[in-house]
Amino acid sequence: MTLKPWAWAGLAVAGAGVVTLVGFAFVDLGSADQIASVAGGSAGVFGLALAAIAQFGGSSLPPAPPTPAPGTPAVGVTASGQGAIAAGGSIGSASTGGTTPPPRTPPSTTPPSSGTPGPRGNVTASGPGSIAAGGDIGSASTGS
Repeated sequence: MTLKPWAWAGLAVAGAGVVTLVGFAFVDLGSADQIASVAGGSAGVFGLALAAIAQFGGSSLPPAPPTPAPGTPAVGVTASGQGAIAAGGSIGSASTGGTTPPPRTPPSTTPPSSGTPGPRGNVTASGPGSIAAGGDIGSASTGS
């Protein structure tokens, strides 16, 4: 497990504080007690502020769109351009050229699914001979 730079900085500050308090304890125990009291209170307030930010603060990342249930089609399917093919689900065999590619599996069966959920948004194929699918593509040929 690798630590982030902020975690390393926190460990360094904590280590320096321990070394300082041990040094003061050998010189003047009363001063070390007062310093430890102030440092502990400050660390408590700082920790409380960080906990509140982590609990209630917003994330800098935009929220992810909801994942559709497996097998549901995409929100929008668009194919534009000469010979473009777009499908909201899986494509067994597709060709945008003059010949059809041989199917990867016998025609009576469908291509195996990868088990990954479908797209979170639109499926778009744009441009001449483009192919896009919201699921698996068994075999595709853009022809030439």
